[in-house]
Amino acid sequence: MTYTLEQLRGLVAVAEELHFGRAAARLRMTQPPLSRQIQKLEAAVGAQLLDRDNRRVALTPAGEAFLAEARRILAIAEAAPDLAQRVSSGYYGLVRLAFTSASTFEVLGRLLNELERQLPEVHIELFEMVTREQVAALAAGDLDLGLARPPFDPELFESRLLHREPLLIAVHEDHRLAALNRPLVAADLAGEPLIFHSQQKARYFYDLIVSMVPVDQGNVVHAVSQVMTMLSLVSSGRGVAFVPASAVRIGVPHVAYLEIITPIDEPVELHLLWPRQSGNPALPRVLTALEAMMP
Repeated sequence: MTYTLEQLRGLVAVAEELHFGRAAARLRMTQPPLSRQIQKLEAAVGAQLLDRDNRRVALTPAGEAFLAEARRILAIAEAAPDLAQRVSSGYYGLVRLAFTSASTFEVLGRLLNELERQLPEVHIELFEMVTREQVAALAAGDLDLGLARPPFDPELFESRLLHREPLLIAVHEDHRLAALNRPLVAADLAGEPLIFHSQQKARYFYDLIVSMVPVDQGNVVHAVSQVMTMLSLVSSGRGVAFVPASAVRIGVPHVAYLEIITPIDEPVELHLLWPRQSGNPALPRVLTALEAMMP
């Protein structure tokens, strides 16, 4: 079955005008070529689409059914160039975005709202991954953009600081430290059971805390990778934990959040991360849309 868009346009014109002469004038052609177009279309379809005689033209039942499809095909064909232009310009498409679980507390929702406002035709597909997994997926071309923790290989990736926040100590609400009513120092944690970040699965937070606050690793009673897990353990009285300030938003019961003095006021960083070589035309538009969120 082979037919042309011109033949489909001819059928639509005749079906709407119910007159070959008027349909031909509408298409800016003469009647004989239009009649030949319809005959070729019927031959290609293998069914009579029009009943016509000297006085009237009417659609057959097959013509009625085919007319709906002809209009749909023409609509797709007419929209295709505009769609291609919007994809090429980055205003339409798909961006695969990975995020760390902690980024959902403060950043992810605001980021998605901003993209929906500025780029409503760019669909964002979400993947929850730790930074190590994001880096591997970005390098393999399986992701376009990440919300990740530094450091990154500058030869492979570009990055921009998106958000920074303080480090807090999460304790049970009845813990003695909660009654101090002042920022903590490292000495306050001496002898406290620590719920720590896994050195393998949460390396960024592990390295950050070790560099910011001298603690006795011998006091670590649990090593986990997710902030939510840490807070659940704190809520059960299993120990104290270092968490980003945005963890307060989770609302885990029976947990108090205390300031701790660190060499840098807001040491916890979250970056946008993307590969230096990307063929996705929507990615530059997304990065431009997010510039207002960057400090």
